[in-house]
Amino acid sequence: MPAMNTGKKTQRYSIEFKVKAVEWSYLPHRSVKGVAEALDIHPFMLSRWRKEYREGKFAMKRVKKAPAGAKELLKERDEINRLKRRIAELQEENDILKKFQRFQAEERRKRSDSSGNTGDSTE
Repeated sequence: MPAMNTGKKTQRYSIEFKVKAVEWSYLPHRSVKGVAEALDIHPFMLSRWRKEYREGKFAMKRVKKAPAGAKELLKERDEINRLKRRIAELQEENDILKKFQRFQAEERRKRSDSSGNTGDSTE
């Protein structure tokens, strides 16, 4: 009986590609998911490559050439992540300032209430 051919084509990646993807995924502020999306691969595959890399299954150590287009996508993703962190930081600062403003208004109100209530006498 002949082998069944389902029509699915398995993508083969070079060791250089795998090593570069793994190295990118280890850079600060980069996630496995983000690198996988930029390279158009499944995050599980990248995780598996990371494990193989740690176990020394890849013979290559450093690769200079990046896959086409992936470098730009990763730069954009890094910039987006940096901006998201900055937005979160600014929102937190804004919340703190709002709380401080409410606190000051409350303190002013307490001071004005206590200074106007000195007319109580117990004669």
